Amino acid sequence: MKIEDCRTDFPITRDLIYLDSAATSLTPKPVVQAMVEYDLRYRANVGRGMHRLAVVATHRYRDARDAVRSFVGGDGGALAVTRNTTEAIGAVAAGLAWQRGDRVVTTLLEHHSNLLPWLRLRERGVAVDIVRPDSEGCLDLADLEAAIRDDTRLVAVTHASNVLGTVLPVREIAGICRDRGARLLVDGAQSAPHLPVDVAAIGCDYFCFSGHKMLGPTGTGALWMRRPDLEPLFVGGGSVESATAEGYILAPGEQRYEAGTPPIAGVIGLARAAAYLREIGMETVRRHEERLAARLIDGLAALDGVTVAGPDASGERIGVVSFTVEGMHPHEAAQVLDEAAAVLVRSGHHCCQPLMEHIGLPDGTVRASTYIYTTAEEVDTMIATVEEISRRAT
Repeated sequence: MKIEDCRTDFPITRDLIYLDSAATSLTPKPVVQAMVEYDLRYRANVGRGMHRLAVVATHRYRDARDAVRSFVGGDGGALAVTRNTTEAIGAVAAGLAWQRGDRVVTTLLEHHSNLLPWLRLRERGVAVDIVRPDSEGCLDLADLEAAIRDDTRLVAVTHASNVLGTVLPVREIAGICRDRGARLLVDGAQSAPHLPVDVAAIGCDYFCFSGHKMLGPTGTGALWMRRPDLEPLFVGGGSVESATAEGYILAPGEQRYEAGTPPIAGVIGLARAAAYLREIGMETVRRHEERLAARLIDGLAALDGVTVAGPDASGERIGVVSFTVEGMHPHEAAQVLDEAAAVLVRSGHHCCQPLMEHIGLPDGTVRASTYIYTTAEEVDTMIATVEEISRRAT
């Protein structure tokens, strides 16, 4: 599939310029059709039924889960279905056998979902070391390495910043963790939709991502584990091999992490979304977004009264660009963009309030985020509209 041809699968793009994909991506028609087919043709629960619909649903669900695991290069590990990245990270935070005196290392670049669960562990006597980036949001690997001690149990980092779009060198971080005997969790919420991901090549222990950011339905996500070594968040139907009045035996592999009825249609839709992205090619997706991000940064940085947050466009990045307009609150700028040109962006702290405070932006930023259905012409329309807004504000 050529990336230029995909827009017909996204009806919303006919009337609006959608630049909020870092929050929630649009969903193409083939994904919706895959979910509708489940509901209309073979809707049944999975894992236990013997009738024909249950057999078909079970096979389709398991094939879909395998496809999602393969999409991130995780065939050698286990993949458990979750509702989103937040739940996947929470499953790791709750599932490890923490001891008082253990340490976690994370960074100030993190989304709240990859910061707050670790801060919460302080209540159990776990120390949390937070590595701070520089004023532009760039992280020094030497600082991260220095923070990892002999008693560091886990390092938790984002793969790509949802505010600045910068990509962290997670392979190098994984190597440091291996040398120090620490496990590595990678928040892949922003990388899985936009970059070629191979968790085996990265060398992480846990990789977490969401379906709703990669063309899939809301309420779907995944936790990939190198080994299924966590205690499950929940136990119950489907997660056990056997049960008696005295106790139970957990099911093997990822099944032990999926108590109750999973989002069957959602996982089938997520697998179709992964297939859709594969048809385009993740390298194509990456290059497309890098070009758009560079165009956005260069265009916005040239405007009087507009300041682009973070580093320039020279480094590896996804299609996420944050900026401020002098004299305007980010929420006001976002509202004007919508009303004046049907340009839809995100504004505020982006669930990264500590980072916003650290880089001197207490009100947050306006964030434009691109995806496969974004065109250069749409980027130019946004830049022209921001120019007009900035003139009025100053």
